[in-house]
Parts: sequence; C-alpha cells; structure tokens
Amino acid sequence: MTAAVVPTADQQAELVQRAVAAMDWAYAPYSKFPVGAALLCASGRIYDGVNVENAAYSPGVCAERTAAFKAVSEGEREFVAVAVATRGAGAPCGVCRQVLAEFGYGMTVILADADSSVRLVTTLAALLPEAFLPQHLV
Repeated sequence: MTAAVVPTADQQAELVQRAVAAMDWAYAPYSKFPVGAALLCASGRIYDGVNVENAAYSPGVCAERTAAFKAVSEGEREFVAVAVATRGAGAPCGVCRQVLAEFGYGMTVILADADSSVRLVTTLAALLPEAFLPQHLV
C-alpha cells in the first residue's frame, strides 16, 4: 500500500463542488436520493460519478463506483481522495468502500451535504478497517 496523499484544501473544495454538481445528473427515480461523487486520482485528474438506479433494483450502481470505474477505464490505478455528496452527507456503502480500497486504501474521504457543507473528512481505512486487499490473495 502506498502512503496516503492528503489533498490540498483547494483540491478538497473542488471535489466537493464537483460532487454536488454531479448530483444533478443522478438517475434516482425510485429512491429519490441523488448521489454525486468526485474522485481525485494520483495523476491529478478528477472523475465524477452518479448513482444510476434500475427498475429491477439490483442492476443499479452507486456514484462512487461509477467514478471509480470511469477512472479505471481511463487507466487510473491510484486514488487519492473522493468527495461524496448527498442530502444529509451520507457515507459510501460497504461495496463502494471495498471497490475504492482496491485503488487507495489510505485515500481521503470527504462527506458533503447537497448544500456543499462538509460533515466529515476522514480516510477510507477509518471507514473500512481490516479491508480485504490484493495482498490477501497471496
């Protein structure tokens, strides 16, 4: 695991702004709970994501995983930080935590409300202690 890189205050503010803006693109006709995410990679690029629901429920995907899969599909392999914006500043689900851990277990996680107020800045390791990581497959 590489050492955690803490994003600057300006980077954190940009991530929050982009995550809140992404909420407008969410497809959440069933839960009515739009989620936006903005993921900062070690390359400096930011990938956004939204939750996409489905009438069959299980085929849906969370905003954090959308951003992560976009980043990976563009060749990124090291995540630095993610901002997640929801009404009430909700935290990533367990599946999203596990997916993010694959590429940045020490990454910064910023939880923001839809009005851009930050509720919590923490690390993924704090949200997912004892994660199952690639080195466990040895």
